[in-house]
Amino acid sequence: MSNQITSVLVANRGEIACRVFATCREMGIGTVAVFSDPDADAPHVRAADAAVRLPGATSAETYLRGDLVIAAAQRAGADAIHPGYGFLSENAEFAQAVIDAGLIWIGPPPTAITAMGSKVNAKEAMKAAGVPVLSDLDPAAVTEADLPLLIKASAGGGGRGMRIVAALDEIEDAVAAARREAESAFGDPTVFCEPYIERGHHIEVQVMADTHGGVWAVGERECSIQRRHQKVIEEAPAPLVERIGAEMRTALYDAARTAASSIGYTGAGTVEFLAAGDGRFFFLETNTRLQVEHPVTEMTTGVDLVAWQLRVAQGEPLDGPEPTATGHSIEVRLYAEDPAQDWQPQSGTVHTIDIPSDVQFGLLSRPGLRVDSGVADGSEISTYYDPMLAKVISWAPTRTRAAAMLARGLADAEIHGVVTNRDLLVNILREEQYLTGDTDTAYLDTVGLAALSAPLADEKSVRVAAAAAALAQSAANRAAATVLTGLPSGWRNMASGYQRKTYVSTHAGETAETVVDYRITRGAVELPDLEGVEALSWTPTEAVLLVDGVARRYRVAVVGEQVFVDWPGAGVAFTRAPRFIDPSSVARPGSLLAPMPGAVIRVAVAEGDRVTQGQPLLWLEAMKMEHTISAPSDGVVAVLAVTEGQQLSVGDVLAVIADEAEESTSEEIEA
Repeated sequence: MSNQITSVLVANRGEIACRVFATCREMGIGTVAVFSDPDADAPHVRAADAAVRLPGATSAETYLRGDLVIAAAQRAGADAIHPGYGFLSENAEFAQAVIDAGLIWIGPPPTAITAMGSKVNAKEAMKAAGVPVLSDLDPAAVTEADLPLLIKASAGGGGRGMRIVAALDEIEDAVAAARREAESAFGDPTVFCEPYIERGHHIEVQVMADTHGGVWAVGERECSIQRRHQKVIEEAPAPLVERIGAEMRTALYDAARTAASSIGYTGAGTVEFLAAGDGRFFFLETNTRLQVEHPVTEMTTGVDLVAWQLRVAQGEPLDGPEPTATGHSIEVRLYAEDPAQDWQPQSGTVHTIDIPSDVQFGLLSRPGLRVDSGVADGSEISTYYDPMLAKVISWAPTRTRAAAMLARGLADAEIHGVVTNRDLLVNILREEQYLTGDTDTAYLDTVGLAALSAPLADEKSVRVAAAAAALAQSAANRAAATVLTGLPSGWRNMASGYQRKTYVSTHAGETAETVVDYRITRGAVELPDLEGVEALSWTPTEAVLLVDGVARRYRVAVVGEQVFVDWPGAGVAFTRAPRFIDPSSVARPGSLLAPMPGAVIRVAVAEGDRVTQGQPLLWLEAMKMEHTISAPSDGVVAVLAVTEGQQLSVGDVLAVIADEAEESTSEEIEA
């Protein structure tokens, strides 16, 4: 069988599928997508030459069905399969099945995947190869002296199946929860424990190995800023390594090459280490695939890692000297989530996503921004898959400039329809401690999530934005009028009263009303409650306001009752307040509402039980993560409105917690 690749099926979805297709096009290679029912019109499907449906909605029914993926490749005439990351990318059985089907597997040998697939076995192999490792702990035998410890899923990553334990009496429940999450995400409930280094640095080395014995260490990355053990910001080179110096870099690269060579690795992979502030480091795991954060390595080295994956799979040797890094690159993961609400994942329609960029999925020839995304205007963020909207990456000669460019690009982005972590990312990139490079794994806790998740728009900016929305709404009303079309909204041939518009915005679960009183007379606007603000012009989509003597342009977009106002450096999402409130929409006092869409996987209480504030009541699964719903106060479970296995939408009533036992029934909730 020839190793020449003519058509590649990507066994994945979203951004990574689009990324692989981009390189395939540049290399003259055909592309095939697979898609689940919710992804039928997704960008990755439209980006491919051909696409094959995988019937169903969940990952287990679709992207995790290796037999269906291989059959799709054969039906579409693909001669190779690229796994992307996640799903089947580190499944040795799937890799072997691809090879057995006569297809080219664009990844490491199944034996290498097996060697690294179990983190427990991988640590033993690395220890034997001379790579420094952390010791394993038996959950049943740990003592106070071993705390804190980290429980990890043996078969996967991405933060799933991970728990930090700080007290002995928490171990049993934490192990059980980690096993459930690991089983759901990876199909393997095996977990293990190791010492938890509270202020460590997550450092990883990109490796590329050919089938002729050649191994490159293609730069290192630092990925220490994480939430729930999932990376938020990644960069290359690593600030810690830059501070320690060449000796640490040399040791890291040697360890990474040893790790790859010792298991006969080929293709792209990442050797991850946990490092202390003094430069000591310990092996964590080897990801036998392309990493989400691979763009920062591409930007600093000029190496297209996907191209080299394809070239290695075709049998080509690594040629030339090992790549070296130039300048600095930072990547942020833009998620549909609410950091101010305990990172709650979000779902819904992305009406608009417009992020300034110089290139998509490619390399830069000068300082600028790159955007890798599998989401477009109109995309639906479902509860079935990871809620990442895009990766936004900067490259510049210095770290300071790379951070400034990335922060500005994100701040100027227009993202309408779902709550995102955009403001958090901008705040981090501009925060003093971050800019010094002091970014260990405790960064978010040290600086404080409340400060970092604060809105970019201050109170006055929100009020001015509401005024822009009101004027745009008035212009839209006049544009839609069929009589007296040349007159402004609210015009009278004598003095008239003020018009009033009320807009609602939400942050950290708290809603705030902004009231705008205004009067339009003979082409001028009176804004009595906004001192120093004048209206220069306004249309249904834009208002130009003079704010304290400075002209500022506000873009206004309306979708139903939602109003989105953007200006350079910030944006606000409003909902137009209804004139009348439907009594049936008001939740009963004490109601506990679903904070996110998902499925109930466990219920720990029954009606009539007395509960205390903070006591876990039930658990939801959303976006492959387990979320605990706790009692908001002491009381009695007057109504339990859900059962295990039930699918929920945001705002569904879960339970009613009353001060005392009441004559309440589930029928009241349904009514």
